[in-house]
Amino acid sequence: MKMKTFFIVGLIVHVVFFLSIFDIYFTSPLVHGMTPQRVPLAPPAKRLVLFVADGLRADSLFKPDNNGTVRAPYLRSVIEEGGTWGVSHTRVPTESRPGHVALLAGFYEDVSAVAKGWKENPVEFDSVFNESRNTWCWGSPDILPMFAKGATGDHVYTHTYPPEREDFASTDASRLDTWVFDEVKDFLNVAKSNETLLNKVHEEQNVFFLHLLGIDTNGHAHRPMSKEYLENIGLVDAGVAEIVTVMEDFYGHDGKTAYVFTSDHGMTNWGSHGAGHPSETLTPLVAWGAGVQTAQREGSHKYDDNYLKEWGLETYKRVDVNQADIAPLMSSLIGVPFPLNSVGVLPLNYLNNSQHFKAESMYANAIQILEQFRVKMAQKKETTISFLFTPYQPLIDSKQMDFIRQARDLIHRGQFNEAILYCEDLIAQAMEGLSYYHTYDRLFLGCSVVLGFIGWTSYVVLFILKTHASLRKPPSNTHMVTEINLGQAFLCIGLLVALFLWVQSSPWTYYIYCLLPVPVWYSIMREFETLAGLIRSIPSLPLSKCFGYLLLITFGIELLVMSFFYRAMLTLGLVVLALWPMVSGLHTKAKFRSLSWMFSCLFLAVFPLLPVVGREPNVNYVICAGVLTLFNLSSYLCSSWRSPPLIRRDRQLFICQMVQVVLCTYTLTSTHSSLQLKQGLPLFNQIVSWFTLVSSFLIPLLSSTRLFQRLLSILMSLVCVYLLLSTGYEALFPPVLSWLMFAWINIEQETITTQESSYRTELSSIDFAENIDITKIRQLRLDDIRRSYFFVFFIITAFFGCGNIASINSFDPASVYCFQTVFNPFIMGGLLMWKVLIPFVIVMCTFESIQVSTQLSSRSLFLVVLVISDLMALHFFFLVKDYGSWLDIGTSISHFVIVMSMTIFLMLLSVMTHILTSKRIIIGQKRKMHFR
Repeated sequence: MKMKTFFIVGLIVHVVFFLSIFDIYFTSPLVHGMTPQRVPLAPPAKRLVLFVADGLRADSLFKPDNNGTVRAPYLRSVIEEGGTWGVSHTRVPTESRPGHVALLAGFYEDVSAVAKGWKENPVEFDSVFNESRNTWCWGSPDILPMFAKGATGDHVYTHTYPPEREDFASTDASRLDTWVFDEVKDFLNVAKSNETLLNKVHEEQNVFFLHLLGIDTNGHAHRPMSKEYLENIGLVDAGVAEIVTVMEDFYGHDGKTAYVFTSDHGMTNWGSHGAGHPSETLTPLVAWGAGVQTAQREGSHKYDDNYLKEWGLETYKRVDVNQADIAPLMSSLIGVPFPLNSVGVLPLNYLNNSQHFKAESMYANAIQILEQFRVKMAQKKETTISFLFTPYQPLIDSKQMDFIRQARDLIHRGQFNEAILYCEDLIAQAMEGLSYYHTYDRLFLGCSVVLGFIGWTSYVVLFILKTHASLRKPPSNTHMVTEINLGQAFLCIGLLVALFLWVQSSPWTYYIYCLLPVPVWYSIMREFETLAGLIRSIPSLPLSKCFGYLLLITFGIELLVMSFFYRAMLTLGLVVLALWPMVSGLHTKAKFRSLSWMFSCLFLAVFPLLPVVGREPNVNYVICAGVLTLFNLSSYLCSSWRSPPLIRRDRQLFICQMVQVVLCTYTLTSTHSSLQLKQGLPLFNQIVSWFTLVSSFLIPLLSSTRLFQRLLSILMSLVCVYLLLSTGYEALFPPVLSWLMFAWINIEQETITTQESSYRTELSSIDFAENIDITKIRQLRLDDIRRSYFFVFFIITAFFGCGNIASINSFDPASVYCFQTVFNPFIMGGLLMWKVLIPFVIVMCTFESIQVSTQLSSRSLFLVVLVISDLMALHFFFLVKDYGSWLDIGTSISHFVIVMSMTIFLMLLSVMTHILTSKRIIIGQKRKMHFR
């Protein structure tokens, strides 16, 4: 197989393997075609007012201040006198969109929505808004439109403020909430003089939704323990009290208004959210008004988390719910059908109504979930051969009818408590059945994908051995006949697999996953002579050395896998790597370079032991990083006055970059000071930041093509951008990482010199733009496995050394305040992702430099890297189970996605490098022929 074909096929295999995780574990839970279920009895409320305080933690609302003063006196009075309260448990990702979907639609966000962002629904889903008679919404332009767009008819009305108001540098973010409260009061005042609107707002089954973003904005900008965040809670509490008064006056105190106050997600102490920390997943829920149970003074002894004592609420009954349970609660209160895809269970303890009403509500809830089960079962039955179909036994058709008949009979006979328990059992069974059919094909697809990927990894290993171990043999006539027969056999296998999938009406993606192993394993089997040669050569191999390398690589891969769960494992790995010169004997031949390697490893080993970046902002670290960068570059410029001297253009460029480092350090500190004083982001600072970002891609191209000069220029440009994106100690990470990378280049040069002096090339004279003499490119050796492993290890360290991936998941915007303070998830997310990739780029450039300096084909070294990465990806694939908590499953899947993304990125980069290198080799050969 030619290299270009090899890379294209490899890229396709990895993309398929990457996308398979979404088809296997992240398929949409939504089904369509269900019949809406409503309670046949009159609802207790005519209208619902929903308050969602974005980013409000449960403890921030419920816990009194140190002096015993409550932060939300009105809501506290509701808890103690007029309503029911508890904790709403959210799920990862704890972000605004998934939280609101769970609150209003009753299901946990469809993962396919990730690709669509915040402003568009990738699939149609039902919600409380859609089922209502009319819904009026006030709040953020990022949240409200997505529920209005998917609603049937024209009965969801949104009122949003301009996006520019969502400014993290605002002097008072609580103005966002004040705007909402004022708009609602103005709306009701207008309704009094507008007969058409007045008639609408007096209809039944209306919803008023107030999205309050100020708390979330203040939490990001100032942290949840700040005065701004806590005072915003008091402002929201006063606003809620005022809105309730206005509503009651408007409707003449008819007692038909229900109120629900909650939050979409919480927030960590360092002002971020997105992960599964209790401060992010525990949100408040307070309900009162028509149809809601009034405050009960029984103690809640079933919760052993000590929150009740901490919050001073020991004597008031606490009723916890899952976030998706709030949707059926709101539907029940105003008498609209439950959202069709809701998996929430109606929390009866919140209802103040007859047992008959509760029983009918639970029955409707059970039938609504059972309807989803039936549709899911029918879909799976249609796409499975009848004799292979295995139904969910607890809910086969006859048992479903028995459940429904028994539940109706209990309600008819007035045995409401028994009916409620029976319906709860039916809901539990239907939920398990939904999960059963949702994961029905998971094992089949997983086995097919793994079979194909193991085959691909095996082929890569075979390709390496065939290319570099002298196992090639000329094809014989017998080989040609056997290959034809083998091809016919695999063709028949492929046709049988395709026929099986066609009979089952399988999706087109199933054909890809199931047919991919066929050509891959055919490619392996057609190399049977190479395999035979490998087996014959085993006695002549240095088995002890090979076995030792195998053990080391196995241990190394396990260490890398563990580092995804425990960052301290990177520290252990760096300490072990620091000892490498001692073990290899290099410390006796290159003492200074060995010491530089050891100290840089140990210094870098400190970072994984530090807290995740972003928790404690401190610009002093950024200043130290700027000074360290200037010191390193100054030292290099001083040494360049000696041999070999820098050309004038490079010296001028480095001086300009030193000035740029000073300017970026000043910009960061100036921005931090301005935001602390609530003076906003200075325009000059914003211009400098964006100019630095854009110029960082261009300035390195002005340097010479000498290896060290170009690397240093790239480093300086990247460090400037990284300084602007830093908030604390992570600013020191790129300079220390770069120190280690330069030490790695130098010490690898020493290993080449030790092994074979003919390969010796002075680093100062290497020009990576020169034509390549193909006769000097060497074959792979066992030592190249170590180089490849080092590269993968440093890539993982670049990702997790400062916990940057955690910062991306928790979406802490503090890192991008030099560029943008107005909320924009796409720009902010892109900047944060570039911050993550900067250390990655440093390692990539270093690895390419090592490939050039050691005179090894980049594609050969990359193949070894590819095998190591693929083994890690397979490891994570096997870690994902069908059981366990959704957080554990999601964590393993996210790690698999990270490794696969990294591998695909490396493959694309390798393709580009191969194309450029091939061009330079061809030119070199033509010149050689010309001289002859």
